[in-house]
Amino acid sequence: MLKRGLFTLMIGIFAAGCVSGGAGPKSTGAEEPGSQAGRHLRIFSTGAPELAGGTEMIVRKPASLTLAQLREKYRSNFILQGPSSPKRVALTFDDVPDRYYTVQILDLLKRYHAKATFFIVGNRAEQNPDIVKRIVEEGHAIGNHSYTHANLPKLSDIAFRNEVIMTQQAVKRITGQTMHFIRPPYGNINDKQIKWLISQKLKIVNWNVDSLDWKGLNADQVEANIMGNVRSGSIVLQHGAGGKGEDLSGTVGALQRVIQQLRESGIELVTIPHLLAPK
Repeated sequence: MLKRGLFTLMIGIFAAGCVSGGAGPKSTGAEEPGSQAGRHLRIFSTGAPELAGGTEMIVRKPASLTLAQLREKYRSNFILQGPSSPKRVALTFDDVPDRYYTVQILDLLKRYHAKATFFIVGNRAEQNPDIVKRIVEEGHAIGNHSYTHANLPKLSDIAFRNEVIMTQQAVKRITGQTMHFIRPPYGNINDKQIKWLISQKLKIVNWNVDSLDWKGLNADQVEANIMGNVRSGSIVLQHGAGGKGEDLSGTVGALQRVIQQLRESGIELVTIPHLLAPK
């Protein structure tokens, strides 16, 4: 009899809780079932002090990945260097074209029968289409370097995509070629932008040897920065045009020496497509 009485009492308590439905805190503003706000926003008090560090939802927002982490995550689409065998190196020149430094670099490459890769700024291409044509006609490779040399992670999605698309279109009009490589200005890019670039069949190509020529170094310094770090498979960053007041005479002055020393070491100078081509 005692067991039956306890069971009856428990059933009564459970039924009372179901009927009331109001044992918990009441919301001051109902949300549609399944809505975003209903899932994440608590607008009633639980009677407990707030969490000093903030809610889990706010504090645990995914942090932006570093460039090193992005390279690891997108290893096949975010390139820093080529294979170490055969013995090849890719010389690359950013920010082109202009009518002063780019022309001198092209003259030297032609004189020494060397090939390189030029990353083109769209509005500069439109201003100097004849030089873009010359780059292609003399057998060099080209890549996208944005339309205005913007710092891409600071742009809205639309502005970022326009930087890429407008450069693709400008160079296609001038050369008839579609570019398949992109180097983001300053090497800066974020996760979302990489995903979009991959969807557009564009590979990101940065570098593993920095000449630091953008600092206005002399030829000896540029040469030392390259030759002290280069190895087979390296992608070498240099600049073939500058910003206002930038002096790239060191780049031009070092180029002949760099070409000769690399060749004496048995290294072939190739374009990015050649360096990354499957064996």
